[in-house]
Amino acid sequence: MFRENTHASRSLEEVHSSVDTTAHKGFFRKLLAFMGPAYLVSVGYMDPGNWATDIAGGSQFGYKLIWVLVMSNLIALLLQSLSARLGVVRGKDLAQASRESYPSWVNYPLYFLAEIAIAATDLAEVLGMAIGLQLLFDIPLFWGVALTVLDTFLLLFLINKGMRKMEAFILVLITIIGGAFFLQMIFAKPDLPALAQGLVPNLPNNTALYIAIGIIGATVMPHNLYLHSSLVQTRKFERTEEGIRRALKFNFIDSAIALNLALFVNAAILILAAAAFYRNGMFEVSEIQDAHKFLAPLLGTKWAPILFAVALIAAGQSSTLTGTLAGQIVMEGYLNLRIQPWLRRMITRLIAVLPALFVIYYFGEDETGKMLVFSQVILSMQLGFAVIPLIHFVSSKTRMGTFAIGPVIKVAAWVCTTIIVALNGKLVYEAVVELLQTSEHPTLIWTTVVPVLAGAAFLLLYITFQPFISTILKPVSPAPHGEPATLLNLKKPTYTRIAVPIDFSKSDRVAIKNAVTFGHHEAEYLLIHIVESAGALVMGQDIEDQETSSDQLNLNKYAEQLRLQGYQVTIQLGFGNPKRRIPELVKAYNADLLVMGSHGHKMVKDLIYGETIDSVRHSVDIPVLIVK
Repeated sequence: MFRENTHASRSLEEVHSSVDTTAHKGFFRKLLAFMGPAYLVSVGYMDPGNWATDIAGGSQFGYKLIWVLVMSNLIALLLQSLSARLGVVRGKDLAQASRESYPSWVNYPLYFLAEIAIAATDLAEVLGMAIGLQLLFDIPLFWGVALTVLDTFLLLFLINKGMRKMEAFILVLITIIGGAFFLQMIFAKPDLPALAQGLVPNLPNNTALYIAIGIIGATVMPHNLYLHSSLVQTRKFERTEEGIRRALKFNFIDSAIALNLALFVNAAILILAAAAFYRNGMFEVSEIQDAHKFLAPLLGTKWAPILFAVALIAAGQSSTLTGTLAGQIVMEGYLNLRIQPWLRRMITRLIAVLPALFVIYYFGEDETGKMLVFSQVILSMQLGFAVIPLIHFVSSKTRMGTFAIGPVIKVAAWVCTTIIVALNGKLVYEAVVELLQTSEHPTLIWTTVVPVLAGAAFLLLYITFQPFISTILKPVSPAPHGEPATLLNLKKPTYTRIAVPIDFSKSDRVAIKNAVTFGHHEAEYLLIHIVESAGALVMGQDIEDQETSSDQLNLNKYAEQLRLQGYQVTIQLGFGNPKRRIPELVKAYNADLLVMGSHGHKMVKDLIYGETIDSVRHSVDIPVLIVK
């Protein structure tokens, strides 16, 4: 029997196991219940960054880079299936598994690199949305980028409506994108024999290599590996060996369908660029705006550019939602840190918006295409740092048991990773050599760029080879090791100072009852309540509002009842974050026992007694009794 991850907070806890698949019977009903996570993942494979690389590849090299799209899609299907396997079997996302397995000096750089990848992804989405608004409504690109900040709250609205509604919204956007390009494929009338020749691997020059790496980075995106390992956990299924195998099968089917739809969109963009631009001798079309402008005269219909712009806005909006979720997963997984979703969204969006505004303001709108392609090359360079740990995790029999991947899948995964890392290594080497040759200050390059790249190379080598040398994945033993402790002359512990956090619900009675059972009338008791209102978070103990007054009154009522029964009781209000304030008050009181209630509740109370329990018990050095 495999059990769900119950350590610390669950990945995307607000929607974890929110879609019940156990009630559905029959293959197709069961499949429909599981379908959805891969569609959220697939929108990252058709975001505006893909458009830039596909347009550049199609206009410069015709159909010659079609094979790169097909290869990237096969690699994506393999890696996304491994990501889904990690989430289904272990009940952890990739960031959580990394935090559990690697030392902090490795996890912090991995977190930083993951955040860079998400920022690069969001940059492409910001530019894509802004360009789409400009093409349809003639809004200046600078103000279009600024307006993209306003979609910050769309994700919050959708996720509160439930996972299935969010998936339905994304599916509508994907349908718009696919339908728009299907019609444009009809308008373009591609050269089918030349298209077939494009399936043969061929890289004409270094520019083709640069664009090919951009296509790989735009297709196999690092943040999608974190995202998929989390989204599959939104499905509730039987945690038996048979149930897990069924979940893996349905998730693979979900991934295959969704990623092939993404392949169709990407191939359609590249084919459209080849048929409309390369065939007409327009080899330098790399800007999305230029592609939009030339479509109508080249394809002979006014609908082509309109469909192009509508699809671009749909792609940017759908991708921005999944990028936000990935940011939340990465931060919570690596740092075990949860912040308000709107704040997380705003931080991610500003990291993308500010450089975009800077480039547009100082270099002009003509540089956006280069910025989009560059963002996708950055994504490709981050891939190794996400893929290599993923392969190690799903290969570990101590962690995955019978669901560890077999030798064939393992070899295929390592071959794909080697191709990605080798291509990126070649590109980085050539870029550094060119920079050293052309720079007026080569010493500055040697003292800044080269050390950073050397550190990244060392980190990559470490996460690649360390598990083979000395098992970095902590072994999970079926039984404890070592000699049993001596159990003679056991004495009942005596507790004289007992702290009890409460939340003014029925569970308080249970917590207080257990506390007085341990301490009896000889002990002293501290009743704690944390005020978490917005004012309390800002002003702390200086706040004077209705909630604080009410909480103080309720604490006094509890204390009076206990004092009438002969117990020594003091009360204490705390203000702010319960994870920090409860341990601080317990230590200040010098308690020797902490009694906490654990029960089924949601929203604010969950912050106090749900995910907070693990943080509190690791922050105090006294026994903690958790009662329900």
